[in-house]
Amino acid sequence: MTRATSSLAVLQKRITQCRACPRLVAWREEVAATKKAAFSNEDYWGRPVPGFGDPDARVLIWGLAPAAHGANRTGRMFTGDQSGLWLYRALHRAGFANQPNSDHRGDGLQLKGCYITATARCAPPGNKPLPEEIANCSSFLDEELALLRNVRLVVALGKIAWDSYLAWVQRTGQPVPRPRPRFGHLARVEHGLPHVLVGSFHPSQQNTFTGKLTEPMLDAVFAWVRDAR
Repeated sequence: MTRATSSLAVLQKRITQCRACPRLVAWREEVAATKKAAFSNEDYWGRPVPGFGDPDARVLIWGLAPAAHGANRTGRMFTGDQSGLWLYRALHRAGFANQPNSDHRGDGLQLKGCYITATARCAPPGNKPLPEEIANCSSFLDEELALLRNVRLVVALGKIAWDSYLAWVQRTGQPVPRPRPRFGHLARVEHGLPHVLVGSFHPSQQNTFTGKLTEPMLDAVFAWVRDAR
């Protein structure tokens, strides 16, 4: 185990023990207790969800928050829901994942060259963390970025993730380009930030069911990221 892997493991354990946000603690535990009918026989994770992936990652995928019956159930980022099906299929096609499915923590999924994190680590009601809850999670992001020393590109899944990355830039005393970069699908900021920043619509059902995001559109993001130098 490398030093980076060991340090990330310590951070991940601390994340799973966090109880800083009373509203989120209550919600994630209520969901884990009441469950969804389709998963009534399963034990829900019901805790904050740590990052997942390759400690030597060149690419950091930045999401919003765990889904109530997805990662809040399985304990792994983008695992056990439709968003994860879309994301991991795209990562597999681009060569970042060893398999296209992400069902549970013991399914053998491995990522190569990428790591997945999120703005908030607990499932929020309505998929909308409050500003103070995002602020409470920011220290975990700061530590994660400091440990992921090989990251060169950040893929922001949605505007909140995009803004959260720019907030990290400012929080760490680094300048944000002017005019402030605007989020969009395949929007790119290749200069003036600590990392190349790439935007993508989030693979939520709200976007995939309506056709706002298609699989070719998601593939285009990760193909560009894979081939970027």
